[in-house]
Amino acid sequence: MTSDATNPLAELSDAGVAVWLDDLSRERLATDGLAAMVAEQHVVGVTTNPTIFQKALTNGPAYETQVTDLALRGVEVEEAARALTTADVRWACDVLRPVHEATDGVDGRVSIEVDPRLATDTARTVAEARALWWLVDRPNLFIKIPATQEGLPAITACLAEGISVNVTLIFSLERYAAVVEAFLAGLEAARDAGHDLAPIGSVASFFVSRVDTEFDARLEKIDSAEAQQLLGRAAIANARLAYGHFLEVTASDRWKRLADAGAHPQRPLWASTGVKNPAYDDTRYVVELVAPNTVNTMPEATLHAIEDHGRIRGETITENLGDAREVLEQLAAVGVDYDDVVKVLEEQGVESFEASWEDLLSGIRSALAEASPR
Repeated sequence: MTSDATNPLAELSDAGVAVWLDDLSRERLATDGLAAMVAEQHVVGVTTNPTIFQKALTNGPAYETQVTDLALRGVEVEEAARALTTADVRWACDVLRPVHEATDGVDGRVSIEVDPRLATDTARTVAEARALWWLVDRPNLFIKIPATQEGLPAITACLAEGISVNVTLIFSLERYAAVVEAFLAGLEAARDAGHDLAPIGSVASFFVSRVDTEFDARLEKIDSAEAQQLLGRAAIANARLAYGHFLEVTASDRWKRLADAGAHPQRPLWASTGVKNPAYDDTRYVVELVAPNTVNTMPEATLHAIEDHGRIRGETITENLGDAREVLEQLAAVGVDYDDVVKVLEEQGVESFEASWEDLLSGIRSALAEASPR
């Protein structure tokens, strides 16, 4: 274990990057593994998704008692999924509650995702968000809502009711701007309804590695030196420009009025920060995206890589905004259509999340069947 004086995770925290873990399991909770990461590795938040829960449910006996009870009670599979996942998230919220209180409600957050099959249904997304908010019943919860067109009004509606939101599946700068607008409108509605804005939190989860995967696949088909020189540069440039927009918004009079009313900013969260291409450095989507008021949610392997050999060079975004703009211009010049790339990524993201949810339900269905009385 490195000392804080030489620990890159400590350096990230000192630079204003909140270190979150993109993983959760009941075994990790029961063995105090999450508590140890909070105490020793500067972890101040947790994100989850259906794939994470499916992996947890199939590893070890930690869920057997609850699954047996659900089976004996004849609980349907979708309600069983809510019961199992919200139990873990509630427990994690309790582990992180001291962080939440120590940071005035900014960190110590745990995210749980709305059923991704509802990504194109605004009303049902809001209804599911309300149900999860009530089931977990912890002030440091985030409800994950995808940044689809139909998700945007759901984000505003939930924030207006005082429900904290992690906006997920953001790929494009245009959609990110719409997410920020949904956030501001939601807080304004909450303020006008008399809600205290201080407890209402939000992050905007901007996906990173998947962007390089799609851009690189298209660049590799272009037979030119200019295209090859752009490999692996799109995702970081895209995220950096999103942060540039964040800076513009938080400098605006509109935001200052909300801040004066007690609101916290909607921090950019860098998601999908484990590298997909083994040729790339395994810390690149962390060390190249360091700036104040950001979050980086890392798979455990990435977090360990940062701790082991991450080189934190201070703030790496604002000084590179000009270069980021040039990268997007160069991508267009070699014939890669940015708008088509991000459209495909959103469609793939929703499909992938839906498939993961179906896998989770299938696993729970099998577990309930095995535990059912004969």
